[in-house]
Amino acid sequence: MRIALAEDEALFRQGLGSLLRASGHEIVVSAADAEQLLAEVVDARPDLVITDIRMPPTHTSEGLTAAIRIRRLMPDVAVVLLSHHVDAQGTVELLTAGGHRIGYLLKQRVLDFEMFAGVLERVQAGESVIDPEVVASALTARRERRAVDSLTPRRLDVLTLMAQGYSNARIARELVVTEAAVARNIALIFETLGLPQDPDIHRRVLAVIEYLNR
Repeated sequence: MRIALAEDEALFRQGLGSLLRASGHEIVVSAADAEQLLAEVVDARPDLVITDIRMPPTHTSEGLTAAIRIRRLMPDVAVVLLSHHVDAQGTVELLTAGGHRIGYLLKQRVLDFEMFAGVLERVQAGESVIDPEVVASALTARRERRAVDSLTPRRLDVLTLMAQGYSNARIARELVVTEAAVARNIALIFETLGLPQDPDIHRRVLAVIEYLNR
């Protein structure tokens, strides 16, 4: 396969690139950040993109955002995302992007390179492969967040308007309350749904998804 590899940790990128070349693959892009990946991937026309979710400059979701943009530009390109930790937001956005030929693995899986290489082949062939640990975490989180049914009527009203994409200011106007009151209710919604403040979790998105999946 012709592979585009994006990883800001130089040793990891070089090591993985060497293993892939030794397995007969061609590395057509070796990028240290998402910006470089996006700049080179269209001309390189790879069969598969491997990218870390967290990339410079903020080390949050640059790699994920780049992967989604690449799939929109080149829908037939296979994409495998890597992450050091289970990333709930990444799971939601990846699955929302939909389609086929998508993989999401924890970086530790690369240690079993034979398994990892097999996943790359499966994804490039048309399958979608999500790390079992990520799936288990998502299912556990979903069960825990059934608490949406215990929200008070007012908080359910707020969540309903959130699901319509309204800002706090618009919700306040709709319910004829202050923005401060809306913010308090949203904080209590997050608490009820078991969504602690975490840079890896987009709590507003997950709260809305739980509401829509009631």
